[in-house]
Amino acid sequence: MDIANASVYGLTGGIFSDDEVEVDYYFDHIRSGVAYANRRRGGSTGAMVGSQSFVGWKASGSTGKGTGGLYYLQQFTREQTQTVVI
Repeated sequence: MDIANASVYGLTGGIFSDDEVEVDYYFDHIRSGVAYANRRRGGSTGAMVGSQSFVGWKASGSTGKGTGGLYYLQQFTREQTQTVVI
């Protein structure tokens, strides 16, 4: 975990393990925008299109908000409250 997290990048990461405790530890501590456990095809090469947002942390991204994710569109908007009293 220390070696993985020491990288200046944090796009994707993956782990292969049958140990549930180890997988939980990995998800709780990995510093990457997309994280996988036991994904045999493209185990650490990006989000699954149509089902996961694609986001990078550290030098792999600038906002921490992933394309296609719940908060993606909001990073391009500004909130404004308007009141008209008649």
